[in-house]
Amino acid sequence: MNYLKKNCYGDIPEGGGELMSSPEATPGDGGPDWPLWEVFTRSKQGLDHKHAGSLHASDAAMAIENARDVYTRRQEGVSIWVVESKHIHASSPDDADSFFDPAADKIYRYPGFYNLPEELKQM
Repeated sequence: MNYLKKNCYGDIPEGGGELMSSPEATPGDGGPDWPLWEVFTRSKQGLDHKHAGSLHASDAAMAIENARDVYTRRQEGVSIWVVESKHIHASSPDDADSFFDPAADKIYRYPGFYNLPEELKQM
C-alpha cells in the first residue's frame, strides 16, 4: 500500500490535514488527506540538515519511517527531521524588498568591512 502522494513544496491538504479515517482509505478517494510533512536530512555527522522533500503521513513516527525509506534508501543520510508543514512559518517573497532592506545599508555587518591584524592568520 502506497500512501505517499507527490506535492509541490508548501502544499497543504485541503480540510486542514486531518488523519485518514481507515487504513483502506487512500489520498484522493474522497476521504480526508493525511497531513503534509517536510523532510530534512543530514548527510554526515556535524553538517546541517537540508530540505530533502515532502511526504504525507498519519503521524510523526510514520513520517520518519517513510522519510527514511524515500530519502535515505541509499545511505544518503545519518539523521532525519520531519516537521508538519502547517507548523512552518516563512516570510513572503513579495515582502522581500522591505523585509530585507534594512540590512543592505549596514556594511559594518560584513566581515570585509574590518581590517584584521597581521597576527591573525585565519578567521
